[in-house]
Amino acid sequence: MASNPPAQCCTVGVKHEGEPTGSTIKIGSIETYVAEATGNTVHKDVAILYLPDVIGIWQNSKLMADQFAANGYYTVIPDLFNGDAMGLNRPDNFDFMSWLTKGTGGNNPHTVKEVDVIVEKAIEFLKGKGFKKIGAVGYCFGAKYVVRFMPKGRGIDVGYLAHPSFVEEEELKAISGPLSIAAAETDSIFPAEKRHKSEGILIETKQPYQINLFSGVSHGFSVRCDTSVKVEKFAKEQAFLQAVTWFDEHLI
Repeated sequence: MASNPPAQCCTVGVKHEGEPTGSTIKIGSIETYVAEATGNTVHKDVAILYLPDVIGIWQNSKLMADQFAANGYYTVIPDLFNGDAMGLNRPDNFDFMSWLTKGTGGNNPHTVKEVDVIVEKAIEFLKGKGFKKIGAVGYCFGAKYVVRFMPKGRGIDVGYLAHPSFVEEEELKAISGPLSIAAAETDSIFPAEKRHKSEGILIETKQPYQINLFSGVSHGFSVRCDTSVKVEKFAKEQAFLQAVTWFDEHLI
């Protein structure tokens, strides 16, 4: 495995201030947040698919989608969890794997079989709107599905991951486009050994790649950090700029 499975640390974080400006639509039965591209330069032929962590569509992810839109990218966040995303800061005894394999009510699993279908429909939606290329960002849980859809013909042309979880080595080996990764210094899900293993795999793919390591932060920093802490705010902002710069270089 190129990164470890999600754990309780994947729910820890801080809600950020701001007023989301996007809208909510349905892609079939899938609730989806849409941020329309704005700014001085709108990239009309490309879009960004935002695949979130287990908190799903909420304040912080909406604000981040709005930021991508402000940089000229039409951005969508599909609900990967069929209405069953986690709340922030779960208790230490929360059964994460039970939620993952069964869902809160026991009949709504969040495994590859179910999530792949949601991602496929989101990609079909973007293609149907005429976007010629799709970039994708994946945070923690969502990172796996960016990688899964990066082999040729699966729909994602350029990828960006932050503190990824659950990515299999064979999935990473199969990518056919540029991939950028933002990693935290303290991260039991994507520790140094997994980063180094991923680096070796990325070299073998012969695809453009980038791995940035941020000191003083932990798993989840790019979405759920405490922005009142200077080092965390800096890392979050730089990780976002890393994604935008990567798409500006490889997606347009």
